[in-house]
Amino acid sequence: MKNKREQKESDVLRQQNLELFAENQELRVQLEHYKWQLEQTEKQEQEIRLLHSRVRKLKHDMRNHILVIASYLNGGEYPEARAYTSEILDRLSAVQSYVETGNSLLNHILNEKLEVARKNGIDVKAEIGQVSFARLQSIDFSAIFNNLLDNAIEACKKEQTGEMVVKVYRKKGYDALSVRNRITESVLEGNPELVTTKQEKAIHGLGVSQVKEIVDKNGGMYDFYEEDGYFCVNIFIPQ
Repeated sequence: MKNKREQKESDVLRQQNLELFAENQELRVQLEHYKWQLEQTEKQEQEIRLLHSRVRKLKHDMRNHILVIASYLNGGEYPEARAYTSEILDRLSAVQSYVETGNSLLNHILNEKLEVARKNGIDVKAEIGQVSFARLQSIDFSAIFNNLLDNAIEACKKEQTGEMVVKVYRKKGYDALSVRNRITESVLEGNPELVTTKQEKAIHGLGVSQVKEIVDKNGGMYDFYEEDGYFCVNIFIPQ
């Protein structure tokens, strides 16, 4: 049998091993998190480079476009000039501006989701302020924004006239996010808790419990309601 000294040394070693294991696991999580952040940053940079490339090409071609339109007008070919001008305007509309918020992760999420919304014919109105959401860890920040924007986009895709409004702003010591999407019938009337089960696939239930949990954990506030034909979500995180 071990004497008391040996037992004590064994207990100390066991405790040290447990602490080292816990520290190792924490470092692994941090490493994965940093890798994820790097991937998001690289993806964002690629998106910006692609956007700039499209804009440069459009500017390069603009002189030629103007000459073509002038040629149609000088020749009295007004229908052709109108048709050509309309085509150029369509191309210009396809080049979306890049939203810059001062927060690289928010930039990536917003621009990615807004592009998805536009590709699905959803009318998007965005009012984006310089807000950091510094209190939130990146993974929680991403979960909230992705869930709420994905829910709004999926709901809009089911409407004949999809429309959503996104606002990011500061209010009385809080960083705030507001997401609204047009609805033709009440979501809360049949599912006031926004609960999703395997039998029920109500769009607004996706990820809502996770959003609430994150907001509560960070001492924030949330509000889900319906107003003037919109389903509305407001999130407030202390600065």
